[in-house]
Amino acid sequence: MLPAVVKLCCGISYPHLRSLAGLQRTAVAVIGKELTHLQRWGRVQHHMRTHGGIKYNAPGPEDVKPLKEDKDFCVKQGQEAMRKALCMLEDTKGWKVEVTESEGDVICSKVVAGAGKVFRLEAVLEASVEELYDLLFVRVEEMHQWNPSIQQIKVLKHVGPETIITHEVSAETAGNRIGQRDFLSVRHSCKQKSSVYLGGAAIQLASFPPQAGFVRAEDGPTCIIIQALGDETGKSRFTWLLNMDVKGWLPKFIVNQALPRAQLDFTRHLRRRLTARATLG
Repeated sequence: MLPAVVKLCCGISYPHLRSLAGLQRTAVAVIGKELTHLQRWGRVQHHMRTHGGIKYNAPGPEDVKPLKEDKDFCVKQGQEAMRKALCMLEDTKGWKVEVTESEGDVICSKVVAGAGKVFRLEAVLEASVEELYDLLFVRVEEMHQWNPSIQQIKVLKHVGPETIITHEVSAETAGNRIGQRDFLSVRHSCKQKSSVYLGGAAIQLASFPPQAGFVRAEDGPTCIIIQALGDETGKSRFTWLLNMDVKGWLPKFIVNQALPRAQLDFTRHLRRRLTARATLG
């Protein structure tokens, strides 16, 4: 869903590639094709913006129409994405530890039929459930202010009190040498007692097809679970299932090494944001 969130593994750089053990010439070749493709589009876009006065603007809410206009359809799609993601998390068999951090963050992975390799991050954050819900869902359009991996997130449509459709663009950063990705997603939230569930998946919009110069990546069924940590006021258990297809020509083994790193980077930026908020009072 968060795509967010993440988004991301799109920040793979040449130094990272050089550090990957067993990187084969064929892998370098396909990445080179992607670089050439996206750099060519980048030059075209730069020329258009510089000399033609053309700017990219995300469509307004009135411009965005789902393939099926029924709001109930979009809500059900968000709910179904959350249901599928929760089923993946509830199946405790087959998870393999990928990364263990000094702060206690743990990332595990497993291969799921129909979804490929998915990643589960578990962490404890110094924030209440409501505070995290506010940052990650209510004020999702502000995420670029504290997560440098994101250029922008735009809420295109509210299709219910708990469901939104968003467009997200990954940032053009020094480390993002393979070009930007964009994401079109339906996001659904659900509150139950002392927990919040945020789920979502990719969606198609008739009036917003893939944009020239971007690779349209897709979130599979994905979710974040935020739970109050027992009697410890102001702390929450943060569980994030990341299920993403970045598209393009990148080999899967490179993506599978980059995605957990993207989760750790996101969590680090989120902690910095929470610390800054606490300092400001």
